[in-house]
Amino acid sequence: MPITYQLNLRISVPGNSPSPPLLYTDTTRSPDALYFGQVTIPDPFIAFSLRGKKYAIVSALEFGRVRKTSDFDSVLPLEEYLRRARVFWPERKIGPAEVIVLAAQDYGQRRFTVPEDFPAAIYQKLTGLGLELAIADGPLFPSREIKTPTEIAAIREGNHCSALGFAAAELILRTAKVKGRQLHHRGKILTSETLKFAIEVACLEAGAVSANTIVAGGDQACDPHERGTGPLRAQELIIIDIFPRVTRTGFHGDMTRTFLRGRANEAQRGLVDAVRSAQIAATKSIRAGVNGRFIHNLVVQEFLRRGFATRHTPKGSTGFFHSTGHGLGLAVHEMPKISGAVDCLLPENAVVTVEPGLYYPGLGGCRIEDVVQVTPTSSRLLSRYHYQWELT
Repeated sequence: MPITYQLNLRISVPGNSPSPPLLYTDTTRSPDALYFGQVTIPDPFIAFSLRGKKYAIVSALEFGRVRKTSDFDSVLPLEEYLRRARVFWPERKIGPAEVIVLAAQDYGQRRFTVPEDFPAAIYQKLTGLGLELAIADGPLFPSREIKTPTEIAAIREGNHCSALGFAAAELILRTAKVKGRQLHHRGKILTSETLKFAIEVACLEAGAVSANTIVAGGDQACDPHERGTGPLRAQELIIIDIFPRVTRTGFHGDMTRTFLRGRANEAQRGLVDAVRSAQIAATKSIRAGVNGRFIHNLVVQEFLRRGFATRHTPKGSTGFFHSTGHGLGLAVHEMPKISGAVDCLLPENAVVTVEPGLYYPGLGGCRIEDVVQVTPTSSRLLSRYHYQWELT
């Protein structure tokens, strides 16, 4: 069911470009579109900005709702533009490109900036019809990186939904019966699918959708984006990564915890302790102006200090082989980055994840993830769930 996005955001035109933004997409696939109009529109629509005002061209299906509930200054009827386009190009198949060209003529605009994922076919048609398009060099709306108090509260709500998912999963793990290496729940072998279902239900009841939840045990967890399938076993590390999208706002939470049902061995305890120690060190180093590469290298050095090396082979990688963190908001992964691959200074009031991990087939994987707000002198935690991982 369509809902209205009602956060008070501020919009800026694309950085380093004199031309205004142009979008053709839907708000399910495009966080930029949701950010720009502050209303959900499930089908592709046209949106652009000119001289400080925001415009949308939508079908009759959406017209009344978008006009009443969005942040667009002017909402224009798609059907009228389609009628005019058929008259103007009687021999041409009419689509969004022709509508955009007519709208550009109406407002005396010949040049726009489009995002990197703008549809190629429409781009080709627009340039063929004489419109000048620049592709954004980076984010279309750089202001998305800096979060307002309202946005920060929305992200905190997303992480609260994540925490409810962890509570549901932990309850099942704690009450599961251990039979040898097998875990049984309600008379059946406990599986990744069972825990994911419980997590997703808990998030739904809290008003969020948890899609692509990760519950991966044993060697499955050594592939960080493996969602996990099949039986979960006692005495094995289980990575649970929950990143729900709050339906009311569109903002995400993103948290990871690692659990083990039964008694851990010393190697497993050493692995988890190293990841938690690295996460604490990274979190303490976050403040406005610090380079994300510096934070990432702290994590790498902490792992090396504890004897956990990273290796890359033709058969895959082991150790720590992903970034330490990423921005979080209307998208699960957005700017800024905390990575060894790029220099990225963290701005004040950015929101980032901190999620170091270690992965060794035969021993298992561990990742611990929290979300923080970048402040001038430190970081402020926006996620909260305990770190008691060994469930005996």
